[in-house]
Amino acid sequence: MTERSHSKLSSNTSSTSSTSSTSYKRLLITALIVFTTDQLTKIWIFNTMALDSYFYPHDADVIEVIKNFFYIVHIGNEGAAWGMFSGHGEILALFALVALATIYKFRHDLELHRKTMQLAFGLLIGGVLGNLVDRLVHGHVIDFLDFHLGFTIPWVLPHGRYPAFNVADCGIVIGVFAYIILSFFQTEASEEKT
Repeated sequence: MTERSHSKLSSNTSSTSSTSSTSYKRLLITALIVFTTDQLTKIWIFNTMALDSYFYPHDADVIEVIKNFFYIVHIGNEGAAWGMFSGHGEILALFALVALATIYKFRHDLELHRKTMQLAFGLLIGGVLGNLVDRLVHGHVIDFLDFHLGFTIPWVLPHGRYPAFNVADCGIVIGVFAYIILSFFQTEASEEKT
């Protein structure tokens, strides 16, 4: 073995070992930031507002941020997005655990070694963990960001009020959309190479 090939092999080995030891650092940091922010905001809501404080102007507990548009409320959501599957918190908690286990099992197929994918899945995982902790501790998810839009959409937003959500929900939605967009561009780049 020549000296050049030996140095190349040792540099590849050291880069592989450093990659494997730090490969999920961005994912973990992003997930921790989303999870911590989510839980801190929910602790504040839980300690300052009565449960089911919503539908301004009927409730004095509501915090008006932007009149007729944005309010801070305290809603206990026993379901998933838009209150779907309400009353099935145990199944939703189990689904969250299965989703996390599936992400871990397929981490190589999901290309979690890529920095951009780590950010997308960090957002997603932090959000899933935030809402999972709510279900286990409170028996429901704490939602508090309440937007009243200036228009209605039949069957979707009949009263112009977007369903209340939280920081974890933002992480999940942004993470999923980021993954879809990144996957699309990755596929497009792969096709261009071939």
